[in-house]
Amino acid sequence: MAALARLLERLLWPARKEEEAEEEEEEAGRRAVDGPQPLLATPRCVQRPHGGVAASRGLRFGASAAQGWRARMEDAHCAWLELPGLPAGWAFFAVLDGHGGARAARFGARHLPGHVLEALGPDPCEPEGVRGALRRAFLSADERLRALWPRGEPGGSTAVALLVSPHFLYLAHCGDSRAVLSRAGAVAFSTEDHRPLRPRERERIQDAGGTICRRRVEGSLAVSRALGDFAYKEAPGRPPELQLVSAEPEVAALARRAEDEFMLLASDGVWDAMSGAALVGLVASRLRLGLAPELLCAQLLDTCLCKGSLDNMTCILVCFAGAPRPCEEAIRRELALDAALGRKVAELCASAQEPPSLNTVFRTLASEDIPHLPPGGGLDCKATVIAEAYSHLCQASEVCWEKGQDVAGKPSSTHLNSALDLEA
Repeated sequence: MAALARLLERLLWPARKEEEAEEEEEEAGRRAVDGPQPLLATPRCVQRPHGGVAASRGLRFGASAAQGWRARMEDAHCAWLELPGLPAGWAFFAVLDGHGGARAARFGARHLPGHVLEALGPDPCEPEGVRGALRRAFLSADERLRALWPRGEPGGSTAVALLVSPHFLYLAHCGDSRAVLSRAGAVAFSTEDHRPLRPRERERIQDAGGTICRRRVEGSLAVSRALGDFAYKEAPGRPPELQLVSAEPEVAALARRAEDEFMLLASDGVWDAMSGAALVGLVASRLRLGLAPELLCAQLLDTCLCKGSLDNMTCILVCFAGAPRPCEEAIRRELALDAALGRKVAELCASAQEPPSLNTVFRTLASEDIPHLPPGGGLDCKATVIAEAYSHLCQASEVCWEKGQDVAGKPSSTHLNSALDLEA
């Protein structure tokens, strides 16, 4: 992780500084608080991936989160493989992305499942009864949050939730946290962000007496649905679902199929870096390597960091029985790719008159045509492999940079042996 952080700092620093003003303006609009959240000098890459398995139902999940470049972590998430009071086969997952602090996101992660259970009751009627229950659950959670919220304090949270039943997949979302379903190797469904300029959102905002300026509610908030954000929920005589900003989720009910592979839920920091199609391709390729869902999530967030995401990031991967299975050919090809990258790093270091920076090594590799890079992720997905190979080589060759080259500038046998050690 330390090597990856150094790579990100050196690789992304110039672009990060150029984009900082634009990004902070956008972030200030999303947050509607007392100014944008500053960026750190070095990203915080530490993750604590975790997961679980419901083997009898062919359900697995993995989750991870990264603070990244932001000064505070405002994402939260929850995962329930079993729901008390409901038959086997029901599960619940949610990702929440706070703005103006983590209070609303943490509340949602802690209490939204309970509101969902209460709204569902012991015998849910599928699918319309469940869709209605999810809407009520979000609104009741928001009402409870309002009762606890400090008067006059800004802040809120977007949310995307997956409720799994034996027969349906229910997606409920408000704001710009998203979900995508992979079915038979392709994107079968994805949520659509709630932005003020969407026709239905714009109509509700204007009917409630609000305005849209710079594509934001009241010129400030860039999402039109969220938990919290109570300053935008004061239009007199209007129910909660018809306020300028609404906590009512958009709910989709998808009949389950044998071809369903996985569902990815993530905060917008992930989608800032990769499209739904790219993420589906990358996830499928990693599952064919036999990577556990939680480790896959961690690798995905590392990839998004390398691709330039400046936001907090959280993702949950839910795998169904039809998910891609480990493939010996894919594993063999990946091992060969990692070995080839290790050799290329060693060659670049060996051919240099002076030790090249990690930044230079990565950019040089990025300019080359390297076969079999992960689909959707490309070389960015291999940033950790490159950074670790570079660190290993530098540690093993620390003395060689000063003494291990002959008069012609060619590496001595000691340096070459270090490169061979790297390949082992």
